[in-house]
Amino acid sequence: MTRKGSPTRNKPKKSKKKPIYITLSILIILAISTVVYSTYQFEHARKQSLKLIEGNNNQHEFEAIEFNASKDEFKELIRVLLLGVDKEEDGAARSDTIMVAQYQPRQGKIKLISIMRDTYVTIPGYRNNKINTAFFLGGPELLRKTIKDNFDIDIHYYAMIDFDGFQRVVDIISPDGIEIDIKRRMYYSKGRDHIDFQPGLQRLDGQQALNYVRFRSDHENDFGRVRRQQEVLTILKDELLTFSGITRLPKLLGSIEPYIQTNIQNKQILDYGTNFFLKPIEKVETITIPVKGSFVDARYNHAGAVLEVDIEKNKQVIKEFLELDQEFAYD
Repeated sequence: MTRKGSPTRNKPKKSKKKPIYITLSILIILAISTVVYSTYQFEHARKQSLKLIEGNNNQHEFEAIEFNASKDEFKELIRVLLLGVDKEEDGAARSDTIMVAQYQPRQGKIKLISIMRDTYVTIPGYRNNKINTAFFLGGPELLRKTIKDNFDIDIHYYAMIDFDGFQRVVDIISPDGIEIDIKRRMYYSKGRDHIDFQPGLQRLDGQQALNYVRFRSDHENDFGRVRRQQEVLTILKDELLTFSGITRLPKLLGSIEPYIQTNIQNKQILDYGTNFFLKPIEKVETITIPVKGSFVDARYNHAGAVLEVDIEKNKQVIKEFLELDQEFAYD
């Protein structure tokens, strides 16, 4: 108790700022460490891929590619033409896999359309032929126009990856292999190509997974191949969304960078990747074009065996699947 008129001592107040500074310092250190680690993983993996390419005498010098779709950034959705590309011995590239992926970041939705490569379509400026012939004749741009003219799908970007890149993706995302339940024996042998999978649950590494998705020597033919492609992509998506998958992302991006060609800018990839993890995809919706009951097998001298399709029926299925009647806001 103090006397009246005597000065009162004030106890020194504890600084509330100190814990905040400590917390901020820790967060900054963690952020810097994460950036440094991610950059190292990216560059190290990229250099490893380049060494592999040089060791295999593969040429991955990409030429500039024309692709005249709108370059605007889309708020509500993007559509990407996904191409699995194989190179012939003469250096010519052919599209073994044709998909259109629609991604809606805010809704966390991915819809995937697989287009059978033998689908017989009108190719702008050329005679009718298999849809993968459009890629052979004019690359991603002519294929984009062909898909637009036949199925009325607007595509904003393209991404091409070769089969070496696919193997790397599988081996990095899932080092122990992806788990596949093989229903029946899958056997094929011709020249250097040899596939022999026995029935049962098993883990496939990158090379084996590639053989699995490319196999077409059974009663399902190309339809089975497309179904297996969709199956493996879904498995890889689920693996990538695990904690261990997220930590491998920098290494994955660095590893596949030399194998992939796209017109999506790095900033856009980062933005979409951030959305992908903040709003994870619960399910990838898929369809295969042509749909059942909308095609017949046919043969033409100039094209060989093809799938002659009911274009209008498939166009309507795509319209409903992609919800093309909805209004989407663009930047």
